[in-house]
Amino acid sequence: MSARDSADALIAAKAIEDVARELMARAAIDIPADYREGVRLARDRETGKLPRFVLTEMLRNWDVAAAERRPMCADTGLPRYYVRLGNEAAVEGGLVALERALRRATADATASIPLRPNRVHPLTRAHSDDNVGLHAPEVTYAVEPLADWIDVTAVHKGGLFGSDYRMLFPSDGIAGIKRFFVDTLIESGKRGLACQPAIVGVGIGGAKDTCVRLGKEAACLRVVGSRNPDPEAAALEDELTALGNYIGIGAMGFAGTSMVVATHVELAYTHTGGLPVGIHQFCLSSRRATARLFPDGRVEFRGDPGWFTDYYRRQGVE
Repeated sequence: MSARDSADALIAAKAIEDVARELMARAAIDIPADYREGVRLARDRETGKLPRFVLTEMLRNWDVAAAERRPMCADTGLPRYYVRLGNEAAVEGGLVALERALRRATADATASIPLRPNRVHPLTRAHSDDNVGLHAPEVTYAVEPLADWIDVTAVHKGGLFGSDYRMLFPSDGIAGIKRFFVDTLIESGKRGLACQPAIVGVGIGGAKDTCVRLGKEAACLRVVGSRNPDPEAAALEDELTALGNYIGIGAMGFAGTSMVVATHVELAYTHTGGLPVGIHQFCLSSRRATARLFPDGRVEFRGDPGWFTDYYRRQGVE
C-alpha cells in the first residue's frame, strides 16, 4: 500500500468529532423508534387512567421536542460514548485523536444543543460547564474482526439512581434473580428513583464490575424487541418483564401495569462460588444514537447500536 493509499484509508478525526456532535443532538432530542413503539404499546395496554395519561403525554412531548429540535428532557443526564473499533480500522492521529474528538464534541454539544452541564467534581462540586472532566465523558470500547469501520454510539444516561447490585449464591438460582429484580423495581418505584416505564438491563455473572457493566449495556444498547440468543436467558427476559408489570406500579410511579417496556438479560461466565447480578433501568428518557464511519468518508446513522455482536458474546477461544 502506498503512502497515499494509507492516508486515504484513515478515518478523519474531524469526521469523528462532527459525527459525535450530531449523535449528541440526536440522542438528546430524538427518542429511538423501537422505544417509542414499546411505550405506545404499553400505553395501549395500560388500563389505569393516570398512567395512561402520562404515557400519552410522554409521546406528545417527544413529538414537540423533535419538531422544535430541543432536548426532550431538561435533565440530559451524563453523556457518554460506546465505540466499536473494526480490527482493520485506523484513525487519523490514532486513538488519542479519537478521544480528543469525542471530548471536544461533548463540550461543543453542551453549549450548542444545549445539554445541561451536569458533570461536577465529586468533592468540591466545581465544574467546567461543558460535561468534560475527570473520566468524563466515559468511553467504552469493543472490537470487531474483519471490519475497517468505527461505530460510535452516544448515550445520555442519568447517573444517580435506577441501578443496583447484589451478590447472590449459586443456590439462589433463577428464583433469587427474580426476587432481586422485583425488590429493585419496587424500591425504585416507591421512592421515585427511576422514571418508568424503563428498559431494564440485567447483567448476570462475571465479577461485580462485569455484571454491572453488562446490565447498563443491556439496558442502553439493545433495542426493544431483541432477544438474547441463549434460550434460557431469553425465557428469563420474558418472565422478568411480566413480573415487572405485575407489581402494580406504572408510569412515573402511578398505580398501573406499565413499569417495564422490555427486559434485556446478558450473561458472563462467573466464579463457581457466586452469582453476581447487576440491574440497570434506562428510564423514559431512553436516549441513544449510533453512526458508523467508514474510511472512504461515508457515515451511516442508524437506530440499533449493534453492540451485542456474535463476537462480543463469543464463548470459545477463537
